[in-house]
Amino acid sequence: MTLDEIREQVALAARTLARHGLVTAFGHVSARVGDLVVITPPIAPGDVTADALVTLDAAAGELPTGTAPETWAHLAIYRARPDVGAVVRAQPESAFAASAIATELVPLHGQASWLGRRIPVHGSARLLRDRDRAEAAADTLADADAVLLRGNGALTVGETPGAAVARMWLLEAACRVHLATVGHGPRALTYDEIDAWRAAAPPLMERLWRHLAGLP
Repeated sequence: MTLDEIREQVALAARTLARHGLVTAFGHVSARVGDLVVITPPIAPGDVTADALVTLDAAAGELPTGTAPETWAHLAIYRARPDVGAVVRAQPESAFAASAIATELVPLHGQASWLGRRIPVHGSARLLRDRDRAEAAADTLADADAVLLRGNGALTVGETPGAAVARMWLLEAACRVHLATVGHGPRALTYDEIDAWRAAAPPLMERLWRHLAGLP
């Protein structure tokens, strides 16, 4: 896939987040292309176009002008996770609520399994605007596909921007399910059930992304 094609995917992913109310004026999407990272600028994601994206070195020690400060979170994840090709940062309201009362979430329904065996909660509510705080959040994410940031939204990852967006939509749903079942003794899925759902995920995640993006 060419750099121009990746840029178009990142821009579409940003607009899709806005379309589904997962971001407002804040949030960002990035993708890794070899040694480079393409990321949305600090504007409302719903207004992003491909030619507005910022390109920087994945190993950058400083952020170039026009880059959102929380780009550090994206870079930290890419450095820690060679398997990750895209990162989404958003602020679903249900994520604020769930992260205020939980230290981690476990899948309570099948599609939540596509976020990992567990969804960790990063304990600090500070903005991820420097390298140290960003690396701490990446450490909390570890090998999961999503992390809740207490008081600060969430991050999701994927092989593509579309997969990362689909996971943010799934994460918002998982948070709502968690909140609806608090105090009712919900039964978490077993690891065998989670692994079975994850094995079936690739074509279903692609279908979900295309639905969210309004693609045929």
